[in-house]
Amino acid sequence: MSRHLKLRRRTFLNGLGAVMGLPLLEAMLPANGFAADSAGAPKRMAFVFVPNGVIVPDWEPKGDGTQWELSPTLEPLAKVKQKVSVCIGLAQDNAQAKGDGPGDHARSSAAFLTGAHPVKTGGVDIKVGQSVDQVAAERIGKLTRLPSLELGTEGGRNAGQCDSGYSCAYSNNISWKTASTPMAKEINPRLVFERLFGSADDRDAARGRAKRNEYRKSILDLVSDDASKLKQQLGQTDRRKIDEYFSSVREIEQRIERARDDDSKRQIPDLALPHGVPKQLDEHITLMFDLMTLAFQTDTTRVATFMMANEGSNRSYPMVGVNDGHHHLSHHQNKQDWVNQLKKIDKYLVGHFARFLEKLDGIKEGNGTLLDQSMIVYGSAIADGNRHSHNDLPMLLAGQGGGTIASGRRLSYPKNTPLNNLFLSMLDRMDSGVDQLGDSTGRLKGLEG
Repeated sequence: MSRHLKLRRRTFLNGLGAVMGLPLLEAMLPANGFAADSAGAPKRMAFVFVPNGVIVPDWEPKGDGTQWELSPTLEPLAKVKQKVSVCIGLAQDNAQAKGDGPGDHARSSAAFLTGAHPVKTGGVDIKVGQSVDQVAAERIGKLTRLPSLELGTEGGRNAGQCDSGYSCAYSNNISWKTASTPMAKEINPRLVFERLFGSADDRDAARGRAKRNEYRKSILDLVSDDASKLKQQLGQTDRRKIDEYFSSVREIEQRIERARDDDSKRQIPDLALPHGVPKQLDEHITLMFDLMTLAFQTDTTRVATFMMANEGSNRSYPMVGVNDGHHHLSHHQNKQDWVNQLKKIDKYLVGHFARFLEKLDGIKEGNGTLLDQSMIVYGSAIADGNRHSHNDLPMLLAGQGGGTIASGRRLSYPKNTPLNNLFLSMLDRMDSGVDQLGDSTGRLKGLEG
């Protein structure tokens, strides 16, 4: 390994008020490097939420252990199949009614990462439980500039009722800092980008933001002098890695700028348009996943959540030929045409997730990849949207948790095994020191192989 200097993992480039983290470089490693499963590389965890359940027969794969086949819905995962496990038999029991009547959608998102039963209220007395991501952020968040990152593609208020007497806060959030405090998600890619790379002073001051938008085209321009000086001291591999990283950042900046320009050209009177939110859902989802990738790559945070849509979302998906609302279709009553449309939505969302995993797996870190160092959960707390079932959940676990998870398997568990047992096992790998989370009954067995 050729290296000219030793860098701390938390090294930043600086320039004119901008602060930019760096990916993991050889110059940051111990003299003998490290294997992909060593403690030298930070582990990341993320939770990707999809609404309204799935068409279970097309979701669940055949086979068991390492001898399993991708189902029709999961076909987009073909390139990363060996780094994805399908977990069968998990449940979120506290998403059940338990005497509270209708409101399965609100309970699904509220219970998804908490394993707690939400108080049925449309007022200010909301209460559910602390979510797994915030348990991790509370314990390891001090190691990164941002304790956690909460992303989404749909906004929504936290006041009022959204589902059968349940507060909108339950349907619109999966991350809960405390039992009564949801973590607001950000749906504007521009604001996410500024949170990741802008200075604290500029982020917090409207005047600073306006000035920055006026005179700069790219954060890379601001830190270029610092980067040039650093590259002169690095080996060839690290110089190439920085160039690749800068190219990714530049591409995202350009896409965000195009989205803002598109909005500014729309002649709609008396309507404040959000800058940086793409009009096309494809681009919006892709940008959010790419921003999460950069956040992990630079070790700006190690904990993230992403709601691909709010629970109960009635968004249509014309890009795959579905013009009816998702929630409406989920009550399909076994009408084959409706079921077929839902299959298209399910596969479309998995396709975006697969692209995210491929991108993580293409970023080298030590002797492995960024995906190897991560634990990425994909799913929801509703299985069959027509029946509003909360057991046998559609649940994927991607990544190898720094070599502590044997991936590429279909894992079958006894019916109604708490989903929080998986989360507790993930927290162990983040060195969180937690023994109980929501309704967990222990660690999920068999992840190590």
